[in-house]
Amino acid sequence: MIVLKSAAELAIMREAGRIVARVLEAIREAARPGVTTTELDALAERILEQHNARPVFKGYTFSEEIPPFPATITASVNEELVHGIPGSRRLREGDLFTADCGCLYNGFVGDAAITIGIGTISPEAQRLLDVTNEALAVGIAAAKAGNRIGDVSAAIQCYVEGQGYNVVRGYGGHGVGRTMHEDPHVPNYGRPNRGTLLRPGMTFAIEPMVLQGKKEVITLEDRWTVVAKDGKLTAHCEHTIAVTDNGAEILTTL
Repeated sequence: MIVLKSAAELAIMREAGRIVARVLEAIREAARPGVTTTELDALAERILEQHNARPVFKGYTFSEEIPPFPATITASVNEELVHGIPGSRRLREGDLFTADCGCLYNGFVGDAAITIGIGTISPEAQRLLDVTNEALAVGIAAAKAGNRIGDVSAAIQCYVEGQGYNVVRGYGGHGVGRTMHEDPHVPNYGRPNRGTLLRPGMTFAIEPMVLQGKKEVITLEDRWTVVAKDGKLTAHCEHTIAVTDNGAEILTTL
């Protein structure tokens, strides 16, 4: 079921989004060679506490067979596409690091992600970053009232594959509101003019997940971390948006 948000509810979601944006901006500034992913996770938790928000990832699970997620952010490096668990790993010069953060503020969720280069990165890594960020922009531009989810999905897929990369199957964006995962599902691949009709008041996350190599992924023994099966670089970025009469409004921004 898709829940359209009122003006008052969107106002709260903007503030939840700004809190997440502050977290990600702080991580962008702090992520450098030698820093551990646990240190970045602790930074995120402190900022959420300062803004009277709580992490929605921490303790989250989608199956009795999967242990609850143990951290405030997901921390994924290089071939790790999504859902990496923060730990003692230290970032190194040239890494690609993805931080994904979600918070609950006054009953509503904000959810966003960034991939950043650590120190000086290779031209190949930089191009992957650029394509992933542009894919997000392309997807947001397609999120217009009167379009359909398939228009957003197809725009992302067409752009990414046109640049020689792949988008993952099985993972994608999702509705965001009072809970982290609502309808509709927003794949990173699809066909135009298919799927749910976009209407003002809809809120959802658009999140291109781009692979330098093949599209196949595997999940590690921790039951969370999703990695490129061929071990090549990956990148992931995300914004929560609201559909309006004048196009998409990005909610997870400063």
